[in-house]
Amino acid sequence: MEVNIQIIDKEGIRISEVIADHIVVNNLSDALNLMGESFFNGSSRILIHEKNIIADFFDLKSGLAGEILQKFSTYNLRLAIVGDFSKYKSKSLKDFIFESNKLGRINFVESREEAIRRLSRK
Repeated sequence: MEVNIQIIDKEGIRISEVIADHIVVNNLSDALNLMGESFFNGSSRILIHEKNIIADFFDLKSGLAGEILQKFSTYNLRLAIVGDFSKYKSKSLKDFIFESNKLGRINFVESREEAIRRLSRK
């Protein structure tokens, strides 16, 4: 499936925004492909929408989120996921989102504007 990457330039900081109506990240390989595409575009920051990520990602027991986010850390990439996370009832996921947002490398936000704001921080 084709993935459209739109580059946002915010005060000299390049953000790769994933534009798609379908699930783009089904597994680690898909995430690594997005990371590679981002690097190719001169960006170390990725904005993706919740609807573009397989639901298993948000079930921490699956291990997928940990596996993918570890790669973001290893390759020194920043990520913002835009969505409505209130629908997830898992306390561990809520805690994970809280801690991630506090550190700022991985962000779970409600709007594209908030994602751009967080990703454009130096």
